[in-house]
Amino acid sequence: MIQTFCAICREGFSDAETVVNANGVHWHQECFVCVQCLQPFPEGLFFEHEGRKYCQNDYEVLFAPICSGCGQYIIGRLFTHKDSKWHPKCFTCYMCGRELNSGFVKYQGNPACKPCAAAARAKADSKYVCARCNHIIEDEHLTYKGDPYHPHHFDCFDCRRPLSHRAKELHGHLFCLPCYDTKEISVCGACKKPIEGRAVSAVGKKWHPEHFVCAHCERPFAGERFFENKGLAYCETHYKKLFGDPCFYCCHSIQNTEVLQFGKSWCSDHFMCHGCDALLKINNIKFLEIDLQPYCKKCYTRLPDEYKKRLKKYADLLEKKANKKNKH
Repeated sequence: MIQTFCAICREGFSDAETVVNANGVHWHQECFVCVQCLQPFPEGLFFEHEGRKYCQNDYEVLFAPICSGCGQYIIGRLFTHKDSKWHPKCFTCYMCGRELNSGFVKYQGNPACKPCAAAARAKADSKYVCARCNHIIEDEHLTYKGDPYHPHHFDCFDCRRPLSHRAKELHGHLFCLPCYDTKEISVCGACKKPIEGRAVSAVGKKWHPEHFVCAHCERPFAGERFFENKGLAYCETHYKKLFGDPCFYCCHSIQNTEVLQFGKSWCSDHFMCHGCDALLKINNIKFLEIDLQPYCKKCYTRLPDEYKKRLKKYADLLEKKANKKNKH
């Protein structure tokens, strides 16, 4: 027989009955009930207030605060703000909605996370917020991967000296100006910024592909042919409008005698055999046209016989079409 008494009725226990042990205190099973509704505790779950035990429903009705966020009773951990109670998951930043478990600040009387409050204050003062510490940047800011930072958060990737707001970014790292100047960096001829990826080399400069554009219409060349005049690049349309026909060989304005052949223009000293680069004089050397390119007679004789037969057949076909057109 258990040598103790029930905490409620003060009677003893028999050997056969079930004894409830709650926090070292013993009860008859029928005596272990809610002090408010006198019903057994569902699954043995109870809540205690000032030494008295309650079922969950009566405890919530009598003592549990109500969450200002969801309107449900709060059991366990809670947050208090302006005399209101909140579940931890319901206590959120009023601007971004993130939970404020790690702390909060007041902004315009409302709970806010530190990043949102700092951003709002900075916006009101026309200042930047540091992406690392979330504090307002009072002086000059350093830009890294598109975000503003206090310069003192970074050291030069090479010399490890503290950086200023004038630090430069290259290949994902930050450098002080002296170390940055030691790098072999191509600078875009248009935007004057470093070129880290693919570059276009033209008219004696390097360019971001999207910045290499016609000097007149500013349309990107995107791999198309361009024509140069006085260090500037032009599309074919505007080059011809501004400077006349360009030389098909050098893409510059024709300064001396112009050679017109096959619907194209050449400088007289650039009209050469496409096969051997021999200079062709219109009046002295015979040449033939193959695929809109001039060939001297010697290079033509070196072509495969089958290829020459196909060229002749194609030429005869064009001549036949021309004669037929003239008859009509």
